[in-house]
Amino acid sequence: MEPSVVLIISVAAAVIAITGWGIYISFGPPSKELADPYEDHED
Repeated sequence: MEPSVVLIISVAAAVIAITGWGIYISFGPPSKELADPYEDHED
């Protein structure tokens, strides 16, 4: 396989993994622990 194809596949896999992790953190079970700074400091 060409080195450029391996690089493209590796970068695409990393982007997909980071996006999936971000979605999981934002909307999955860990999101219950996230705090909203705007709700904490209402004026």
